[in-house]
Amino acid sequence: MELADILRDFVLNFLSIVWEALPFIILGALIAGVLEELLPQQALSKLLPKHFLPAVLIGGALGLVFPMCECGIVVVMRRLLKKGLPLSCCIAYMLAGPILNPIVLGSTAVAFFPHGTDVGWTVLLMRAGLGYLVACVTGLVVHFLVVKWSEKALLTPTALPPAPQPPKGGLSLGMIDDAPSPAPAAGPKKSVAQRLANISSTALNDFIDITVFLIIGSLLSALVKSDPNLIGNVELMSRENPVLAIPLLMLLAFVLCLCSEADAFLAASFTTMSLSAKLAFLVYGPMLDIKLLLMYTRVFRWRLIGVIVACVFVQVLVYTLIAHVPLLSVRPALAPVSSVAPAPMPN
Repeated sequence: MELADILRDFVLNFLSIVWEALPFIILGALIAGVLEELLPQQALSKLLPKHFLPAVLIGGALGLVFPMCECGIVVVMRRLLKKGLPLSCCIAYMLAGPILNPIVLGSTAVAFFPHGTDVGWTVLLMRAGLGYLVACVTGLVVHFLVVKWSEKALLTPTALPPAPQPPKGGLSLGMIDDAPSPAPAAGPKKSVAQRLANISSTALNDFIDITVFLIIGSLLSALVKSDPNLIGNVELMSRENPVLAIPLLMLLAFVLCLCSEADAFLAASFTTMSLSAKLAFLVYGPMLDIKLLLMYTRVFRWRLIGVIVACVFVQVLVYTLIAHVPLLSVRPALAPVSSVAPAPMPN
């Protein structure tokens, strides 16, 4: 392949990733601006159960209420953190949301139901179930990290909720941590124009902040995807060993940086791959890829990023390996009758 062809493929891959992700980042930034301006501080945390287990389980299901692609969900999740939603619930929402998104579930059905009803329902339900399970278990692990280290040790300053302000008129000697914060004084009511300006300002700041890392991740992914034999080599290496296909497709999902609303169509095209490997691709990709890893650095410290990466990788690998043998009994639909040679007539 000539250098001009390599450069052309690199530019096309880069632009396809960026243009695929930009609409969702813009939508996420707008939602983040609305949350920042209109959602009262601690409002969501007051609605959650006090016990951490049901709170994390509800956090994992928030994707049904706030459906977002994985690119835009990072921006929304950061604003929810600043509004006081517990970190463990935000992690569960961030990981499960792009999979439980109704549009993503619909695209998964469209991609796999042509392969047979059994295949379609199996992939759809197991993708949603495994995604929710991985997200909630990771959220529970993060809860215990918060208990051990505190959110301040796990989050970047841009994601921390505002600190409570000391009472006005008194000296702050660092001894008022347990004192209740005074209710903020009621200021003049904001006009619609002021609120729209605040929403626009917040959305623009979040958009620029996250898009920088989207571009860097897209450049890295496009560099790897410029190899025209990438997908073919992965299929070839895993054909003789179906179990090897699971980690290989997880690695492929990390590199390709596909949108969760479109990845099911590529997974369905892997005709020689086992269903367990396809599930690993569909669950791992929306939770962790190159661009997401870089976006996480704007919200989480590396200590927490390492925990998230380890939890997601180990769980997806183990769960899909466990499901590999049972899934062997799920067969794709047979070829249409018209394409099958007629049986010989009996004598």
